[in-house]
Amino acid sequence: MPDPHNASVFFVGNATTLIRYNGLTLLTDPNFLHRGQRAYLGHGLSSRRLTDPAIDVDELPPLDAVVLSHMHGDHWDRVARRGLDKSTPIITTRHAARRLRRQGFGQVVGLDTWHDHELHSGDHTVRITALPARHAPGPAQMLLPPVMGSMLEFSGADERVELRLHISGDTLMDRRLSGIPRRFPDIDVAIVHLGGTKLLGVLKVTMDGEQGARWTRLIDPRTVLPVHYDDYTVFTSSLDDFRRHIERAGLEDRVRYVARGETCSLPVRPMAGGTP
Repeated sequence: MPDPHNASVFFVGNATTLIRYNGLTLLTDPNFLHRGQRAYLGHGLSSRRLTDPAIDVDELPPLDAVVLSHMHGDHWDRVARRGLDKSTPIITTRHAARRLRRQGFGQVVGLDTWHDHELHSGDHTVRITALPARHAPGPAQMLLPPVMGSMLEFSGADERVELRLHISGDTLMDRRLSGIPRRFPDIDVAIVHLGGTKLLGVLKVTMDGEQGARWTRLIDPRTVLPVHYDDYTVFTSSLDDFRRHIERAGLEDRVRYVARGETCSLPVRPMAGGTP
């Protein structure tokens, strides 16, 4: 029976969260740099962190896995590389998987889009499906590492999905995203990466507030948790920008705003014929 008191997201900062559900604990996009330190983004580009994470890597609970959307320094940093146990399972893109293996991580699964991998803890299972994402417009996409969104489907011994949670990954609005609600029309929670990130001050590579509102309407989750919006100097679209566009779209009842260091309890589907 699902326990609604054991379903939560703890917001560490940037795109880093701890997702807990019935004995399973997943860490997303581990970024534990502190204020003033630089994240390296490739091609000689970097960005200075403006905030501190809510916890440090050595304060993490035991992990069942890491879900990594892509290999950028604000999603996988040198602190995570040194501090995480090399035996921790990591589910990510094929591109990132190759680099992680070279770093000594031995349980890495690289997924193609729409492919999935299951993790088990007792009678509980989470199926992680890689979803489409586009980190830059047009040919500029070739300059950035491949990105995946993720669908996390938690189920119990009866294999019934009790919680369906989507993570956008760093993406712009793209026609391929329309395949997500077609395949997963019933999403409980969605974590959306925002920030309107601009490289070299001109190339937008993550959704701003306006795109975030359109994404919310497209994906149509019951609850939205915005992250990835004020931690680095490359962000140009504030959380208030997202809030304004969400209110204009009439979607404000969908959004839960969670500060760094706060925990958001997640909705759990009632069992057939009753409540959990």
